[in-house]
Amino acid sequence: MKKRDTPLLKQQSTPCFGKEMPRQFPKISLSEVDEKVRLLAEKVYASALKEEDSKDVLALFTVPEDCPIGLHEDREREMQKELAELQSEETAKRKKSFKMKRSQSVSLQLPVCGDWVLHGAPPLLSPVTPEPSLPENLPEFQRVTISGDYCAGITVEDYEQAAQSLLKALFIREKYSRLAYHRFPRTIAYFLRSAENLDWKEEDEVLPDICPCPCEGEDPYSMEGIPEDLNYELKMKDGIVHVYDTAEALKQQLPHSLPYPDLETFAIDLSHVLAMIADGPTKTYCHRRLNFLASKFYLHEMLNEMAELKELKSVPHRDFYNVRKVDTHIHAAACMNQKHLLKFIQTTYKTEADRVVLEKGGQKVTLKQVFDNLTMDPYDLTVDSLDVHAGRQTFHRFDKFNSKYNPVGASELREIYLKTDNYIKGDYFARIVKEVAHELEESKYQHAEPRLSIYGRSPEEWENLASWFIQHKVHSPNMRWMIQVPRIYDIFRSRKLIPNFAKMLENIFLPLFEATVNPQKNKEIHVFLKYLTGFDSVDDESKHSDHMFSYKSPKPEEWTADDNPPYSYYLFHMYANIMVLNNLRKERGLNTFQFRPHCGEAGSITHLVSAFLTADNISHGLNLKKSPVLQYLYYLAQVPIAMSPLSNNSLFLEYSKNPLREFLHKGLCVSLSTDDPMQFHYTKEALMEEYAIAAQLWKLSTCDVCEIARNSVVQSGLSHQEKKHFLGPNYLQDGPEGNDIRRTNVAQIRMAYRHETLCNELSFLVDAVKTEPGTTSAE
Repeated sequence: MKKRDTPLLKQQSTPCFGKEMPRQFPKISLSEVDEKVRLLAEKVYASALKEEDSKDVLALFTVPEDCPIGLHEDREREMQKELAELQSEETAKRKKSFKMKRSQSVSLQLPVCGDWVLHGAPPLLSPVTPEPSLPENLPEFQRVTISGDYCAGITVEDYEQAAQSLLKALFIREKYSRLAYHRFPRTIAYFLRSAENLDWKEEDEVLPDICPCPCEGEDPYSMEGIPEDLNYELKMKDGIVHVYDTAEALKQQLPHSLPYPDLETFAIDLSHVLAMIADGPTKTYCHRRLNFLASKFYLHEMLNEMAELKELKSVPHRDFYNVRKVDTHIHAAACMNQKHLLKFIQTTYKTEADRVVLEKGGQKVTLKQVFDNLTMDPYDLTVDSLDVHAGRQTFHRFDKFNSKYNPVGASELREIYLKTDNYIKGDYFARIVKEVAHELEESKYQHAEPRLSIYGRSPEEWENLASWFIQHKVHSPNMRWMIQVPRIYDIFRSRKLIPNFAKMLENIFLPLFEATVNPQKNKEIHVFLKYLTGFDSVDDESKHSDHMFSYKSPKPEEWTADDNPPYSYYLFHMYANIMVLNNLRKERGLNTFQFRPHCGEAGSITHLVSAFLTADNISHGLNLKKSPVLQYLYYLAQVPIAMSPLSNNSLFLEYSKNPLREFLHKGLCVSLSTDDPMQFHYTKEALMEEYAIAAQLWKLSTCDVCEIARNSVVQSGLSHQEKKHFLGPNYLQDGPEGNDIRRTNVAQIRMAYRHETLCNELSFLVDAVKTEPGTTSAE
């Protein structure tokens, strides 16, 4: 097989870390799960189904408390617990042990990632304690530190419980990330190994494999060097594609050695994180830490803003305009602005009015006849009459928003101009996408990741899409492509297009497995997949499913009802197939895919729990502000979030209430994206419009917007080589060592602050589980 794979080994764009990783999905049985955890998780789910804002489930900290009685009683209970602890000798010993442990972990400055050191917070044990020597490359700035009893305001038992729960959640995310070849930050992996009393090794790191952009002069659509066919057998089982080496192996049910996940284990892992949302001590701890992070950044900014600005002023050539920015969340069907679409419609009518563009009832219809039937002249159209822009009328009305994809309200025009599979083979759509790509190439420093749709109606969709991509030569060095899968099984089922949910999954994923196993028989799909970086799951999140997801949920083959499966059910089965596919493609030396769903835009906060386990990064994430536990977990795991405030402003949340600025200050990994320029933006450079409005409204500094831009490159589907070129050769390292200020224009002071603060938060958790002799990790 090695000989066979040789031609494509050059596609691997990331170091081949994690080759010796376990190839099996570690399964958990229901008997191993605490019944209390399961019941608590079901309580959270039940609350989400009833659309209750129950304070028992979502805590006193999720929404402002109008009446202070509840808060007062809660504080009274905490005070009573603390008073009881003061009189306990055992508690006094444990507190002393914690303080000693904190002193050691701060003063020893444990090494991470080579030469970089953890400088969580310089120790302030006494006024005369000498500050440890700092490495030469560590920037000097005014650091905010806290001395004394760091456990004040929370009992020792609560602190231990919260730390163990949070660490367990991080271990679970790491497991799912590694199995799917998603990126898991080094600093967090280092601390998790430390909690297990193990050493972190760079060779154990697992990263996505993404094809680098073809060099100048290379043909991006070349069919040469395609690997030989393996002729493996493929079969969908429990909604997941299984691979078999031979027909005999299929008959004996002996699948190829790949990690095949199971629904029961996922439901159990999900229950552990769901139970944390309803756990009082964990909520209290997370709420306090998030408040501390916000306050700490405020002080950091007050003390170091001018020093950061001075750093940026000393950087030659680089400024906000010429740092790389990636539009990490944009839909291809709306990637142009409304004026661009209007001009394109008018141009095509002027030059190609007699072209046949539709076939209706056996009759061929020209472009002129289409507009005649609509009783309009394209010359008289304006952006107002085109009516594709979202406004007040679309707020909390996703149905009205979807209708905005139809220019002048005519589905025929959407079919002609914004579809890849139509009578003209998607010619107009390809041309307008290439015009957008050309503008990005002209700007040089802006990139986009447009989403194309695969619906799961039939397996031919992939062949048609790959053919459209290659025949119209849509590839651009400034674009990376993603596939979005709308959650519309209920529509297909009601029209009798598919018999069950498994058939939809089969139509989406089986062609990908076939192109991976037998690329010679699927050349166009094989070439197209080289430029595909990930999958997205899209639809209106505010739509509720009456089914409560659990280990008892029916298998996809048994899901024959007309009702749509719940969000978590969709996410698990998409993740499971992507994970198996990635492992198979890794074996063949081919590129892998990331899972990057829409999540947290509306609906239940349980969506964010599912994504925490399965997603490399998410789009929107607004509902994180409703749950301090989830928000803190997304911070600790540095889960990237692509936020679109202008989109949210028209659909779900007023701009001034958007939590992007709050998330950025606390240290969550956020980026700015446009979502749908056709609906939400006015200018040619929609991404710059997004940055400009955010900077003006929230008074973001140059360092702030450059940090957001750097985050967008890190979380994007750009290849390892491109990221090294745009961010610096050591970008995989965290902190200032991984930042090249000459390329990112992000101050080293800011990078050091972010890294030290994250290390400080993680060390709190690790110290709690390592205090007692013989204590092992939270896992």
